Amino acid sequence: MIPKLHYISQGETPKAHIENIQKACQSGAELVQLRLKNYSEKKILKAAQEAREITAHYQTRLIINDHYKIAKEVKADGVHLGKSDTCPSIARKALYSWQIVGGTANTLKDCENLINKKVDYIGLGPFRFTETKDNLSPVLGLKGYEAIIESLKTETPIIAIGGLTTDDIPELLTAGIYGIAVSGAITKNFNNINVFKQLLKSSDDLEEQVWKPKTP
Repeated sequence: MIPKLHYISQGETPKAHIENIQKACQSGAELVQLRLKNYSEKKILKAAQEAREITAHYQTRLIINDHYKIAKEVKADGVHLGKSDTCPSIARKALYSWQIVGGTANTLKDCENLINKKVDYIGLGPFRFTETKDNLSPVLGLKGYEAIIESLKTETPIIAIGGLTTDDIPELLTAGIYGIAVSGAITKNFNNINVFKQLLKSSDDLEEQVWKPKTP
């Protein structure tokens, strides 16, 4: 099962990313994504090896952004592929059978394409404007999520991403998202991991109450 809270690493340097991954794991993160942009494969591999050591110690899942060959080499739990990255089908063939493949989507068509390629989860966004990502796609907002999820009717987990705060979670859960990916709000305060987890757990508890069979 895919964890419902994903922490996407931030930092000015690879070392800062690793330090933040360590803090996230210490704070109870169940899945972290190493997202290094504009660095050599050699530096990304080194960081991925360090991240794998940390996450293995805390039994936290590790996803590598973009670089599926590095994800395989360090035996990460999977890879997350952006729209301009390798096709998920190609990455799937190269990876171990137990590794997961996630993909980025901004539109209904993106989601449909990823579902056809049998990704394990879809990172759908952005929810709102965020400075974390360059060349940001059009903002979806709550109504955008509602419309896409209603049209898809898929069992593939939809992970909301893009400038999320703790205040956004109840509405997004009502819209039908499976989980969330957070960068800035966690990097600024790692205690937010527990806040996000509690909000997501409340949704699980509510679902259990709704679907719990009545005893005679």
